[in-house]
Amino acid sequence: MIIAAAGVALTGVVTAMLVAAFGRPALVPGLVFGALATLIQLVADRLVSQRLTASVGEFGRGYIAGMGLRLIGVVLMTAAIVTAPALFPALPTALSFLGVLVPLLFMEMRLAR
Repeated sequence: MIIAAAGVALTGVVTAMLVAAFGRPALVPGLVFGALATLIQLVADRLVSQRLTASVGEFGRGYIAGMGLRLIGVVLMTAAIVTAPALFPALPTALSFLGVLVPLLFMEMRLAR
């Protein structure tokens, strides 16, 4: 629940900063890819947290699955930029995805301790 609340808050802050810097064209990428990053991080956190007390091999599988989800997010971001550049300008789209995902990734490491 903490990650979801932080993801929503980060999405709002990052989107507001992007709209201030790039104007209204940054609104859709900010909201869409901020929400995508939050969803990816929620699923990845669930995969890892279920395996914290499991064997090293089982934990590793959860960790790799989470990294695979993040890679899928990068692929989706790239596909959106290439297929709809008017709707998803490159810089605001990338900054919204990474601006939400990276802080949540660090937060996951802190919560896992």
